[in-house]
Order: sequence, then structure tokens, then C-alpha cells
Amino acid sequence: MELDFKNALVITGGGTGGHYYPAIALAEAAKARVPEHPIIFVGARKGIEGRQLPASAWPHLLMNIEGFQGKSPKNAIRSIWLMYTALRHLKATWKKQRPWAVIGTGGYGSAPALLAARSLKIPYFIHESNAEPGLVVRLAANRAECVWLGMDAAEARLPKAKCRYVGTPVRESFLRTFKPCSDLRQPFTLLVLGGSGGARAINNALFSIAESLLERHPGWRILHQTGSLEMRRLSDLPRHSRHIVTPFIENMDTEIEKAGLVLSRAGASTCSELKVAGRPVVLIPLPHSASDHQKQNAIAFVQEGRGTMVEQGQGFEVELLDVLSKLMADRQARESLSKPEPNTSVAECLGDLRF
Repeated sequence: MELDFKNALVITGGGTGGHYYPAIALAEAAKARVPEHPIIFVGARKGIEGRQLPASAWPHLLMNIEGFQGKSPKNAIRSIWLMYTALRHLKATWKKQRPWAVIGTGGYGSAPALLAARSLKIPYFIHESNAEPGLVVRLAANRAECVWLGMDAAEARLPKAKCRYVGTPVRESFLRTFKPCSDLRQPFTLLVLGGSGGARAINNALFSIAESLLERHPGWRILHQTGSLEMRRLSDLPRHSRHIVTPFIENMDTEIEKAGLVLSRAGASTCSELKVAGRPVVLIPLPHSASDHQKQNAIAFVQEGRGTMVEQGQGFEVELLDVLSKLMADRQARESLSKPEPNTSVAECLGDLRF
């Protein structure tokens, strides 16, 4: 498809689902809000957008770029060169076909488009889902028309930017009222999420402690999303009859609504969906995530009184067993962490697009 960026609204962001899915939510709403501006996605071939966009109806440009944080000096230099080449290409294109505006949701996939907009003085907006902004956001934030924040805590990290708290856009299936946690009845469900790709440390811990948890709490079952690769490794291992494993959960909103307690990584999109649903959660932040953003997300979630955090490390499984067991035994404690919050972030963001 031949792309024409003239007067288009460019949506950029990706690498991971935490950046990509908010971008999709914003694009879907913008299509109805500003129909006079065609929407074009810009992202990375190697990110989640490289797998998802070709099968979609969205016009898109996928660039040969990759992240460079945590790489060896040699590979980091290569990644920086690829980023520079992509940036030059976009600047040359946009000098001839100037977009109307750019919206970036972070991740390395958004770097060329945001930096090109910054250089060419094209109006651009940023949505930062995480409590700890990533490198791309920190580089581009100070000249953005507005930086929309998924978590209040990020504002202190962006002192020169025009920031506004809006929350993080969620999938359309979460834009509804969820059954109150107090309405749930036995058998209660502990929903375990390691991310769609799975998380080996969480999976191993659950297989280690699940039998003990379920023996202590006969009114509970465990629904455990393992990830497709991990499912092959775990499916034949012995487990309790009330420990149900599945590679992937399609209707996530429905399963979260049924859950009395959720165990999860601390990605921004997941945290935002759990806020909407008002489900108590035990968060296990991914160690060494970029800028340690998952730990900062989890800390913010705990400070809001919505859950608790357990970190991987020495004594991880023992602490996890203790924290889960106490919450499973104490309905009042679980309900005190249930604080549903309607998500209006898409409307909040797009209300700024008239400039």
C-alpha cells in the first residue's frame, strides 16, 4: 500500500503490548473523532506491531529498528545506527508529506516518529502508561503538546513537560461496569497471569506452591495462564485437580471479572485493566524491565491501596505462598483492595487534539 502522510494522524508505539494496545485504543477512537485525518501507524518490524499490523486494516509503516538498552556496546551501536537511518527517512518523507499530528505511546518503536515530529515542529502528543517513563518519552516529552500520564507518579520524572493524568487506555471489552468483588461466591478463583508470552519464574513458583495453597483453601481454584511456549513444558507435570492451566486467555475481561484475586506481572496495560475491574492483585514486577518501570508501576498500585507486591529473589516462593494464602483466607482484606475506577482516558486524550 502506497502511504501518503499528508494531513494524516500518525500513531506510533510498540515493541511490547503495553505500548501497542493503548495505541490501538487511541487509534480506534480517533478514527471516529477526527475522520477527516487518515490514520497511519509507524512502528518496528520486530515489535508486537510487526506481527499484528500486517493482519489488520490499519495503514502502517514498519521500520527496521530495535531497542538498544541492555545490549552489548557493539549491538547498541548497530541499534543506534538503525534508529538514525529510520529517523532520516521519516524526516525526508515528512518534509514532502507533512502529517497533521503524531501520537506516541512509547517503546523503541515510537522513537523515529516522535523525534522526527520534534525536529520538524509537527504537533505531537505522548501517552506514558508507566510510573517510570522510558528513554524515548524522556527524550521527547519537553516539546510535546501534552504528555498524557497513565500514573500520577510519572509527572515528577518529567519536570519540563506539560503533563496531565488521564489513565491508560484499555481494550473496548473493559469499558463497562464489572460485577463487584463482594458479589463473588465460592468456589473463588485465583487468576494467574504472567503475560501472554508467559513468565517462567511465576509458572515455576505456582507449580511449587499451588498444591499447598489449594489444600489450605478448599473453597478456591486456580486458573493459570502459562503462555503457549511454557504450556508445552508444564502440561504433563503433576498438579492439583483444582489447578487449571491454559496457554492463553482470549476473553480476559470475563475471567478477571470471575476472579477473587489476581496474580500478575505489573505491566501498565494490565494494571489499568485491573483498576477498571476493581480486583485485588498481587503484583510480581518483571526484574530488570526497562528503567525498572514494572517495579515503579507496582509501587504506585500498592500506594493506591489496590494490591500488594512480591519481588523475585531470595525467598520468593515462600513469601508468595504466605501473601497469597493470607489474602485467600481474608475476604475483608480482599474487598478492601477492590477499588473500581472507570476508564475515561481515551476521551481525555482525544479532547486535546483540537489545537
